[in-house]
Amino acid sequence: MDDLPPQVAILAAAGILAGLVILWRGFGGYRTAARITDISTSRIVSLAAGEVRVSGVVEPSEMLLTSTLQSVSCVYYRSKVKDTSGDSDTTIHDEERAIGFRIRDSTGDVRIFPRDARWDVPVRFDERASRNDGSPAGLRIRNGSPYQPAEPDREALIADLLTPDLPLDAGSPLYGADRSSRQYVEAWIEPGDTVTIVGRALPFGDLADPSEADIGGGGVLPADDPEVSMNIAEARAAGILQTDPALAWGNAAIPGFGIGSPVREPALDPEAHQPALATPDTASRIARTFDIPPGQLVIAAGPAMPLLVSHGEPAIAADRYRNRFAMGLLGAVLAIGSAIVLAFAVTSGALP
Repeated sequence: MDDLPPQVAILAAAGILAGLVILWRGFGGYRTAARITDISTSRIVSLAAGEVRVSGVVEPSEMLLTSTLQSVSCVYYRSKVKDTSGDSDTTIHDEERAIGFRIRDSTGDVRIFPRDARWDVPVRFDERASRNDGSPAGLRIRNGSPYQPAEPDREALIADLLTPDLPLDAGSPLYGADRSSRQYVEAWIEPGDTVTIVGRALPFGDLADPSEADIGGGGVLPADDPEVSMNIAEARAAGILQTDPALAWGNAAIPGFGIGSPVREPALDPEAHQPALATPDTASRIARTFDIPPGQLVIAAGPAMPLLVSHGEPAIAADRYRNRFAMGLLGAVLAIGSAIVLAFAVTSGALP
C-alpha cells in the first residue's frame, strides 16, 4: 500500500474528534427524550410538588419581551447575527432572554419561572444579507427596550400610535456601516404557542428568589444558589427571616408600584413624584397578575431537577431529541471510520 500523506492522518484525527462530539450530543438527546417520555403529562389542576411534565398554551404574566430581529412580542427569544463576509464567520450579536410566563391547559394555568432553563426552540427566522442585496425583507430590528407590559394601558397604546416609527436601521449596530454579508437567525416562543415543560413544581413560598423568572436581564446567580439558600435557611432557623413582603420590600411590595399604578399610597419623599393610584379595574387586574399565594404551586429549575422548555407537544419535543440521538449514531460511524483511516496512516508511515 502506498504511503498516505500526513494530511490524511490529520483529517482522520479531526474526524474522530468531531464524531465523538456528535456522539456525546446524541446521547444527551437520548437522555432528554427519555426524560420527556418517562413522565406522563399532568393536568395543571391536579399538579403535585415534585418533578412534573405539563403541556399547554403560553400566556403572558406581568411582562412580555420584544425580540431583537423580528420585534415579536414573546416570552423567550434567542438572536444571533454573524458576519459572513470573511474567510470565517464572526458572531457580532448573540443574545438570549426569557421572562416569567404562564401555560394553560384545559384545566387551568401555572406560573413558570424559567431562569436556568434549557430551551429547545426551533429557529423561526434565518435570512442572509449581502453587500449588494441589502437587508432581508423580513428583518425588523427592534427599536427601544426589550421589555413591554403584557397588558399596556390605554395611554401607552395611544402614545405608541402617535409616535412615528424610526427608520429600521436607525442607530442599530446590527447592520454595519458597509452593509457587509450577514446572517440573521432568531428563535422565539410567543403567546399562543404550545410548549412542553419538564421541571420542578413547588409552592411559590419555597422559591428561593422570584427573580428566577428572567434570564438575560443581568442576573448572575443561578437558581437555588447554594450560598443564598444557606443564608435563607439560617435566617429562617434564627427567626429573623422577614415573611411580610410589605416590611421586607417596602414600596416594591405594593402591587402595581413598579408600573406606576400602585393600589395604595406608597411611602415616598415629599418632593418625589407621587404616582396616581390605580383605578378599581386596574387594581383588580394587577391583583390577578402579581399576587401569588405562598402555597400556590409554580414550576422552576432545581439542582436535581433541571427545567426543560420545549416548543410543541410532548411527542414532537421527544422526536426532536430522538433525531439528535440518530445524528449521534452517525457521529459514532464517523469516529470509527476516521479511527480506521488513522490506523492505516500510522502503519503506512504517514505519521512520524
